[in-house]
Amino acid sequence: MEIVHNILSLLKYSPDSPMLFSGGLFWVIFLLFIPIYSVIKNKRTQMLIFTVAFSLYFYYKSSGLFFLLLVCTSIIDWTISHLIAKSTSKYRKKALLTLSITISLSVLGYFKYANFFLWNWNQIVENNFQPLDIILPVGISFYTFQSISYIVDVYKQRISPTSSWLEYIFFLSFFPALVAGPIVRADKFLPQLKENRGATHTEIFSGLWLIILGIVKKAIIADYIAQYNDLIFDNPTGYSGLESLMGAIGYTIQIYCDFSGYSDMAIGIALILGFNLGENFRLPYQSKNLTEFWRRWHISLSTWLRDYVYIPLGGNRHGVVRTYINNFLTMLIGGLWHGAAWKFVFWGAMHGVGLAVHKASKPMLEKIPDNFVTKNIFRAITLVFVGMMWIFFRAASFEDSLTIISNIFTNFDIHQLVPFIEVRYTWCIMISVIIMTHMIPYDLHNRIKLWFANTHWALQLLIFMTVVQLVIQFMGEDIAPFIYFQF
Repeated sequence: MEIVHNILSLLKYSPDSPMLFSGGLFWVIFLLFIPIYSVIKNKRTQMLIFTVAFSLYFYYKSSGLFFLLLVCTSIIDWTISHLIAKSTSKYRKKALLTLSITISLSVLGYFKYANFFLWNWNQIVENNFQPLDIILPVGISFYTFQSISYIVDVYKQRISPTSSWLEYIFFLSFFPALVAGPIVRADKFLPQLKENRGATHTEIFSGLWLIILGIVKKAIIADYIAQYNDLIFDNPTGYSGLESLMGAIGYTIQIYCDFSGYSDMAIGIALILGFNLGENFRLPYQSKNLTEFWRRWHISLSTWLRDYVYIPLGGNRHGVVRTYINNFLTMLIGGLWHGAAWKFVFWGAMHGVGLAVHKASKPMLEKIPDNFVTKNIFRAITLVFVGMMWIFFRAASFEDSLTIISNIFTNFDIHQLVPFIEVRYTWCIMISVIIMTHMIPYDLHNRIKLWFANTHWALQLLIFMTVVQLVIQFMGEDIAPFIYFQF
């Protein structure tokens, strides 16, 4: 009975141990899920019910009873989408669209921004601020953006509403992308659901490769280098300029490995289930400018912001100045989406300014020869800017960010580099591995994935077991949550 009790306790929600792709519990449950899913895949209704049930349980293990909020959101959106589709009045359609977006943003605003706005209001009126006891549901920003894009696409007649609520909640709650993206677009996902095609051999093992790659990025590299990065950001005044610089470089690599690692695992799991979620990262640190960076980093968010914020604001259709303003406002919203704090607003604003500067400089930049030297100079400039902005993203406060940057420029001693490498050689090796992989052409990454998918099973097993051994070797006492869980 004690064993049964322990198993039931493990399966219950615990705020201290949410279900993670990098945790053993998920993979045990997923290995039980996948054979049943494979058997009922062609029985569409059964597959929908089973997968939705698993997705809601997955969300329950991540956010507790907040899975009921997701269910309520899906019922409201699905109902309104059908009312929009059936309505013949343009004004009624727009009113319904406004109602849906208002409900979605109000729920998101309450959970994510209520304390932020109350804090700022109390600063203005000089009252004591007592924060509300609000728990942020994991992944609410992601599925809220999905629900908004679905309603907008129905309104604009880009898609038809799903014929059943079950199909819609399948789309909204699809567990690989539920808690940290990618942000799934209905116009790309629903046709795949309608087709209900099984995964091919190449897709299954390409998915396995992405899962392995994601585990390497997250459980081995990101979690390991985070141990040093946390020391720097938790004590900004306690380290030298060189150590602070290494912490900033480390976080630049950490956030990429952490988030792209999650995306790789999510996309890989979906591919095994027969769904293509596209790509979410395309070697972003290869970018020669900020415009290119945002076409390579968190692609599902940047394209969502482009299609549902930037273009509705007017895009580039109303002159140069208006284009710059629209870019700035879009990135400002993108910054606020990431977190309810002024440091995120500043981070988004600076990226907006950077995009405007790049667009304004394009006539001059186009006159510069496009060769190996200039490409790498521009890549270095872009990476320095992005890395410096990550300091504001990670630091506990705006003041801490300025302290770390000031420390880098005023307390830097290059002679500390060799002793640093000697003490933290494993950390340096991992940083170097990611830098070198960014030097590899993107097409080669795809060819490696296809090679793995079609190579002998014994070699696939060897690679998998090697990764498992590395995870065991570098794994800390506690499984670190994904950075983007907080968004």
